[in-house]
Amino acid sequence: MGVQQHRHSKARVRRSRAEAMKMEAPNYVECPKCHEFKMPHRICPSCGYYNENITIAPAKKED
Repeated sequence: MGVQQHRHSKARVRRSRAEAMKMEAPNYVECPKCHEFKMPHRICPSCGYYNENITIAPAKKED
């Protein structure tokens, strides 16, 4: 088993760890009903449809 020869600073370790565990932006898909972008496998927030069935009432925009 290898033995470390030199100590790595906290900044160097954290910079390396941050690069390795970088999060990716979520990918969006187009809603087939209203063509707005939404998260995949989620109810569309603008029209309320999921899998060609209405599941919730669409959100009313207040002006």
